[in-house]
Amino acid sequence: MASIHDLAHYADALLRTDEIQDYPAALNGLQLENRAEVKGIASAVDFSTRSISGAIEAGANLLIVHHGMFWNGFEHLRGASYRRLQLLIANDVAVYSSHLPLDLHPTLGNNVLLSRQLDLKPTGTFAKHDGIFIGLSGDSDIETAALAARADKFASAYSGSVRMTLVASDRRTKRWAMCTGAGASTDTIREAVTMKVDTLIVGEGPHHTAVQAEENDLVIIYAGHYATETLGVRALGDHLGEKYGVPAHFINAPTGL
Repeated sequence: MASIHDLAHYADALLRTDEIQDYPAALNGLQLENRAEVKGIASAVDFSTRSISGAIEAGANLLIVHHGMFWNGFEHLRGASYRRLQLLIANDVAVYSSHLPLDLHPTLGNNVLLSRQLDLKPTGTFAKHDGIFIGLSGDSDIETAALAARADKFASAYSGSVRMTLVASDRRTKRWAMCTGAGASTDTIREAVTMKVDTLIVGEGPHHTAVQAEENDLVIIYAGHYATETLGVRALGDHLGEKYGVPAHFINAPTGL
């Protein structure tokens, strides 16, 4: 076993937490400490009552999340926010969060693990944000409908489903790019077009991205925000559990998105 501070220090170095700029509300790293040594790890995509309760039921006193305690910004500690905090403190559960550092990690990251799930081999980067690349890209030769079917099979394991912009039945994916989570945006579409990408794989995106994609002969596969971001936290939890010799559990709490 290890103290939460020793474990967090190791995780910060592994994920390069201090080097990677993120949204202010992400507040990557140890967000809430506890008193006891880490005896079990639970991982979940979102910080929520369901994920906290799942960690407690699993006997874990560390919860690792992708979307952390402060994702909604400043809020009063009353109502649901108070009840979540009270539940954590009463059960001595620590919280560690990693957003973009986990998205782009070369072995534990959401993007590299999703590319592996879809049997795609990355050869380049994608989705530049503040001087760093979050996503991946590569070459292939596969029917786009078959690629979407692979993504749908993956998403269905997390109560999700794939949506795709309109595409001809004989369309083939020759050059793809990927950015998990809310990966479809005006910026990523422009980047994809510049890179001559024909298929963009993301978690979700605004309605207008489907229109932009059609105008630029780009197919977007929307594989679900939740599903595409299950892989990294689960891998990080398993890695830390193995390193520190404690059980690790994934708390599946789908959002339907």
